[in-house]
Amino acid sequence: MKADLVEEHRWLEQLTGRWRMTFDPPGESAEQASDPGWTEEIRSLGGAWIISESTGTMPGGSTATNILTLGYDPARKRYVGSFVSSVMTNLWVYEGTLDDTGKVLTLDCEGPDFENTGRTARYQDIITIKDENTRNFSSRTQNADGTWKPVMSCDYKRISAV
Repeated sequence: MKADLVEEHRWLEQLTGRWRMTFDPPGESAEQASDPGWTEEIRSLGGAWIISESTGTMPGGSTATNILTLGYDPARKRYVGSFVSSVMTNLWVYEGTLDDTGKVLTLDCEGPDFENTGRTARYQDIITIKDENTRNFSSRTQNADGTWKPVMSCDYKRISAV
């Protein structure tokens, strides 16, 4: 069986490469932002998926590794994927869509509510393409009233192509 790749799969290809990451947690100044030593490497898996591995130092000094997968499911007409981290026990499962500009991919997921133990919350992780060598990844959680609260933001600068 061979995957029939569509334009949405090709959109993911622009994410491949090696990237330097700079976090900007909400409510913190630039001086408090995380160590600029975070890096990410994204490779293609046969053109149907991308696999990202990022590593860096967490606040407090521990090291973390994150794995992100993203693909496109033509039958569902949705981007799909997952996220796991060495500092979490939750498997985040994504489903999302690209906006009309072709620059913003919004991924919906559900996970632990970090403010209310034992409950879950809705989240959106958003990838925004700024140009071929710059992008942003932000995360937000939905409040009880339906509004969205920022969780984190991370800017990416391309170091090299894969």
